[in-house]
Formats: sequence, structure tokens, C-alpha cells
Amino acid sequence: MGENWRNISQAAVAVLRTGRAREKAELARRVAADWRAGHLLFEFDVSPSVRPNRPSQPLLLEPAQMPKRRKGGNESNRRALLHAVAHIELNAIDLAFDIVARFGATMPKSFTDDWIQVGDDEARHFSLVSARLKAMDSFYGDLPAHDGLWRSAEDTRQSLPARLAIVPMVLEARGLDVTPKMIDQFSKAGDEVSSEILKTIYEEEVTHVAAGARWFKYLAKKEQVNPDSWFHELVRSYFKGYLKPPFNKPARSRAGMPVSFYEPLAEMLEE
Repeated sequence: MGENWRNISQAAVAVLRTGRAREKAELARRVAADWRAGHLLFEFDVSPSVRPNRPSQPLLLEPAQMPKRRKGGNESNRRALLHAVAHIELNAIDLAFDIVARFGATMPKSFTDDWIQVGDDEARHFSLVSARLKAMDSFYGDLPAHDGLWRSAEDTRQSLPARLAIVPMVLEARGLDVTPKMIDQFSKAGDEVSSEILKTIYEEEVTHVAAGARWFKYLAKKEQVNPDSWFHELVRSYFKGYLKPPFNKPARSRAGMPVSFYEPLAEMLEE
């Protein structure tokens, strides 16, 4: 149990305030274990900062400055892909604990249950990818990364429906579209260890997108609005760019996102 953790908001903010990547992942898992064991009260008396604490590396670049996306052929390119995945997973730890600390007081306890589980999963994913990078004579932080994911969190910090629409239902859902191809690239290169890690991440990310869709629909019902049209409105307001096909329709359907959510929006934003 954390020495100064009385409740879930204090523990979640402790994760956000931890700068070192490995320590953040380890602390996230301890907080999740404490929460499941009933050691933390369902109380909220600490607010998160706009930005979480982060390691001094990697160097953060503008998305347009990032090197072109690499394919998984040679080991150098596979390391770069895994580094990008590690960066996403580290961001995802903070996103999960931020949504709890920032919005949990306004929602049922099961909302916190869901996002603490997501944070636990993301921490385990980061640790798996980080260990794989180490086995490939690399480490998280040795390549540049971009800050686009957290900027989306900043943009939605005052609106839970916008946060749910943009982060799990747009950005993480995009991961469902692209990860199967990455898995195939690693398999074709003979890197089955990395491929299996990505398969684990992929399957569990379906449940994370599902949590976002489930709570978005909960809010839509509460507000008595159509979830499809509300989602379209929020994406137009908060998301820069458009939803890029092809879409992984089976995975998105498993996550509770029918095509009526995203296909009309992609067409609208492409015009």
C-alpha cells in the first residue's frame, strides 16, 4: 500500500507525478492492486495537473517532424516500431489515471474500476515492450517521439464526453486498425516474441476501446442525446484531421463501435 495514499485520487495523481517511465509503470500496477484489494477509498480530494511528469527522454517532436513510419523488416526498423508502441503505452498509463483523477468523482464507482484496470493493462504493456527493447539492445527514450496523444488529453481536460470520444474511441480505435499489420510484419521477419507481445496488446486494447464506448453511451443516455450524432459533433470540435480508413470493422464491433459511429465521420472529414 502506498505510504501516503488514502484514496484513489491521491494514488492516481501519484502515478501522474512519477517521471521515470519504469517507476511510473510499476507504481501504476501497485495502485491497481491496492484498489482491487480495497485499500483505497473511493474519494476525490486531489486534482491532476494539466500535464503528467515524464522522463527527460525521449526527445519530443512535432508530429510533422517525426521520421516516416518504418516497416518491420530489419531489426533497426523493428526497434523503432516497438519504441513508438512503448511511447503510446506510457502515454496510455497517464491517460487512464488522469481520467480517474479528473472525472471519477462525477461517475459511478464502476467507471473507476474500468479505468484502473485499463491503467494496469497499459503499465504491463509498457513493461513488456520495454523489456523487449532491452533484449534488442535498445531502450525507451533512445529515439524521438511526438506529443500528439497527450495534447488530445489537454484539449479534452474539461469535458469527459470529449475525452472518451477522442482518446479511446478515435485514437485507441485507430490502434485496432493498424496493429494487425504490425503483427504480420514482425511475424514475417521471424520476430515471434515481439509479434506475441503485440497480439496481447491488441486483444486487450479491444477492451479499452470498449470501456470508452460503453461510458460514452452511458453519458449519451444520461443526457438524452443520440450517441452517434454526439460523437460526430465532438470529433469535429476536438479532433484535428479525419478518421483514416481502412477500418478494422470486426475489432471495432467487438468494442461496441458500429460503423455508424465512424464511417460517416470519415467521409464528412475527407470532403
